[in-house]
Amino acid sequence: MYPSIHPSIHLSTLTSISSSPVIIYVHLAVQQLQTLCFLANFPLAKMAAQEVQPSETIAKLKSESEALKTKLEEERAKLHDVELHQVAEKVDPLGQFVMKTRRTLKGHGNKVLCMDWCKDKRRIVSSSQDGKVIVWDAFTTNKEHAVTMPCTWVMACAYAPSGCAVACGGLDNKCSVYPLSLDKNENLAAKKKSVAMHTNYLSACSFTNSDMQILTSSGDGTCALWDVESGQLLQSFHGHAADVLCLDLAPSETGNTFVSGGCDKKANVWDMRSGQCIQSFETHESDINSVRYYPSGDAFASGSDDATCRLYDLRADREVAIYSKESIIFGASSVDFSLSGRLLFGGYNDYTINVWDVLKGTRVSILFGHENRVSTLRVSPDGTAFCSGSWDHTLRVRE
Repeated sequence: MYPSIHPSIHLSTLTSISSSPVIIYVHLAVQQLQTLCFLANFPLAKMAAQEVQPSETIAKLKSESEALKTKLEEERAKLHDVELHQVAEKVDPLGQFVMKTRRTLKGHGNKVLCMDWCKDKRRIVSSSQDGKVIVWDAFTTNKEHAVTMPCTWVMACAYAPSGCAVACGGLDNKCSVYPLSLDKNENLAAKKKSVAMHTNYLSACSFTNSDMQILTSSGDGTCALWDVESGQLLQSFHGHAADVLCLDLAPSETGNTFVSGGCDKKANVWDMRSGQCIQSFETHESDINSVRYYPSGDAFASGSDDATCRLYDLRADREVAIYSKESIIFGASSVDFSLSGRLLFGGYNDYTINVWDVLKGTRVSILFGHENRVSTLRVSPDGTAFCSGSWDHTLRVRE
């Protein structure tokens, strides 16, 4: 059977529909027509029978879809009554900002690629290109557990909400969960449980609000929700056109959404129950390396190889701020908010961490110390400190 295009659907009739359905219908129409045209010996009689005019070529459809997108953006722009920085003019500026390195965690033999805080605000898990996953006591800098993975480039790691397990993965295409115990000499590798399996590298993972489910993103262009106990795939999320590099779960305890970013320059917001993409933002000019929800859950920030960090308001369905300077020419690899949401920390490939005033869009501080690119950055659960990991093999805890 040849796929069919409903004769009543014409792109020019869709301008009154909201943006998401329009784009979905446009893409469906283009994809279906492409499929039709590439089928061998596809007769024009078939096209005529389906009431698709031969003159409606792929180029024409694409042109029409771009015109619709432009028209939708113009309609959206009419609703933009005020900019964020204009509202923030009445807000008092931040005072002097000082953060010092209190602890340096040394133990990895290669680039630190990812890290996460435990809910107890004390322990940290980190993963590295050396194939090791280490659980640290950030107060004493002691290593509490260490696991050697079967592959190098362990690109993702996450602490379970209970603090009783960690998850990790990378070039092995799998997400593995290791239960933790009080016995520091216990062989964790013997308790390893393989939970998720992708067809390409694992780029990020995050437990949901329980230890029983975990979200993963991958270089195969998908995200997935898994049951930890059975390893069963609960939901898959398809919508990115290239590698998915990062994800973040909405902060609400009942939150059923998460955001992902990838090499297709898109940040997509997903409904975990339906598997559908409910919002999509495409204003970056290069790969999106990191995404992080605003503490209230009403917005999120992204960091990209285009040397900018951006803020998107989910209620306004638009980008509301760009954090950049002409002097910043290196990509942003990781972002996170302070507990109040007033500050945005961005780790960059020029070895620095830039601290931005979220409301005013100005840079309030530059933090130095790392000797190679900053690859990961997370604020502690109580907001009193943050930890950054770098390709210089170290992690630094600052207050």
